[in-house]
Amino acid sequence: MSPRAVIGIDLGTTHCAMSRASLDEGAVAVAVDVMQLVGPSTVEAKRLLPSFLYFGAEAEGPLPLPWDDERTIAVGELARARAVEAPARVISSAKSWLCHPGVDRRGSLLPQGAAADIEAISPVEASYRYLDHLAESYAQAYPGEALGDQEIILTVPASFDAAARDLTVEAAQAAGFENLTLLEEPQAALYAWIAGHGSSFRQQLRVGDVIIVVDVGGGTTDFSAIAVSESDGAFELTRIAVGDHILLGGDNMDLALAHVAKQKLTAAGKEIDRVQLAALTYAARSAKERLLSDPDLASSPIALAARGSQLIGGSLRTDIAQEEVSRTLIDGFFPVVQRTARPISRARAGLTQLGLPYAQDAAVTRHLAAFLAKQASAAGGSGEMLRPTAVLFNGGVMKSTRLRARVMEVLSSWLAEVGAPPPRVLEGGDLDMGVAMGAATYGLVRRGRGLRIRGGTARSYYVGIESAVPAVPGIEPPIVAMCVAPFGMEEGSPVTVFPEELGVVVGEPVRFRFFSSSVRRDDPTGAQLESWKDTEIEELPPIEVTLPAEGRRDGDVVPIKLAASVTEVGTLLLEAVPSEPVKADERWKIELSVRGDREG
Repeated sequence: MSPRAVIGIDLGTTHCAMSRASLDEGAVAVAVDVMQLVGPSTVEAKRLLPSFLYFGAEAEGPLPLPWDDERTIAVGELARARAVEAPARVISSAKSWLCHPGVDRRGSLLPQGAAADIEAISPVEASYRYLDHLAESYAQAYPGEALGDQEIILTVPASFDAAARDLTVEAAQAAGFENLTLLEEPQAALYAWIAGHGSSFRQQLRVGDVIIVVDVGGGTTDFSAIAVSESDGAFELTRIAVGDHILLGGDNMDLALAHVAKQKLTAAGKEIDRVQLAALTYAARSAKERLLSDPDLASSPIALAARGSQLIGGSLRTDIAQEEVSRTLIDGFFPVVQRTARPISRARAGLTQLGLPYAQDAAVTRHLAAFLAKQASAAGGSGEMLRPTAVLFNGGVMKSTRLRARVMEVLSSWLAEVGAPPPRVLEGGDLDMGVAMGAATYGLVRRGRGLRIRGGTARSYYVGIESAVPAVPGIEPPIVAMCVAPFGMEEGSPVTVFPEELGVVVGEPVRFRFFSSSVRRDDPTGAQLESWKDTEIEELPPIEVTLPAEGRRDGDVVPIKLAASVTEVGTLLLEAVPSEPVKADERWKIELSVRGDREG
């Protein structure tokens, strides 16, 4: 069935949002409100769908929606509210777990510390639940028009690795989204900004500009750089750099304020256990948003039920003061630092609780300094740092004018030190809906209706090839890293078949090693690196797989040639093509993913 519209979906850490652009000539993206429970039996259509999933208690009875009277789970506003009362029954930050390479992301991990009557689910399934709720709500808003039949543009952080992208696709396909493309969130934000300014955007952008997108959301901090150039008199936009995946955002800020509140309650003689601290963290989010948005507000109350109490506000109450927000959030997460500052690493304990791998340094400004230094040559220049001329803010955290002002203050001081003018802010972005609106706009751009940002892969990708050398005690065979996808390889690009013949072991478990780089932009496809700096290339989680022998003996080394491509969806696909196949079109997929059901 031909799609009637392009749907942009922002699958966010703390909120999801959806937009729609009809494929009719002249249509533009519009926001799509999402129906959700805001009370036990109250349904409202709201612009944002909080990324929270609540498992109802049996005593509550059903949590009905217009399309399901018997539902016992809730997604959205009610689920977020329940997190203060019953954190062990609520899933949040599923997106952060989705990109956590240290856990089985298909494992039953969530909610952490789940109540005894809850069957925990995986981060992939939680993501599916959010997308499925969007699909169900869409069907109510547009009767007879299934969301799965439309063209879907689903956004992901620019720093999402290939495995996290693949799992996002899996969750989307489980929700019935087959006509699917992934788009990086910072690019979506810029598409939305351009669309929102019409033709006047050219008056704010200049040839030679380097735009950095500072994206601080609920769970992640992302930095991207986009260059403005000109070709045949026409503007060109090219994404030239993407930062590391930094698990740092609004969730960390909520936890910081929760500890401030805990200290006050403890000083007042109240004992706070782990469950109550989780509830305090959810309650702190509302206080944070109120105090950051209104600097004239002296304080904001926090209340939660005491252990055994059935009612909120039973006995545990405190306040978060405006001064504490300034000290804890502004100075703590956005300190004034030198341009030479770098994120601080600390020695880690040998034992740690299973949890998200949060950034060890909470200072966003230090991470920004590291990004600008690492990408100093991204715009073709040389020197100590990349020199942005414009800044586009994105992410819910950056809705605060005070935090945006601090970032500009620090960035301007760095540029002044290297003799560069202060950057200007690209005003007018919608930090709530921008990513979703930009995603739908991108769908129109793909049809020739607008200016496209060129980018391709945000990193160069390499596969490790073990050298055939005599065994030496205590020395592993050297590894050569062969580039299988150069920086900027476009989605849907032709399959590249490498001429060198390699060998793969079939019929027994083997491990494939993969590497990536965000700074090596000039390595061509097939380039082989025998050595590299630790700061240039990082190793990705290995892929362990058993390739089927199928007509061969277990343990045979089969001569193959590698083929690489970036799919239309935006995931990297490697295939091992036997030089002497035993059946027609024989090949094995070796995907940069964490699929547990790989097949040859």
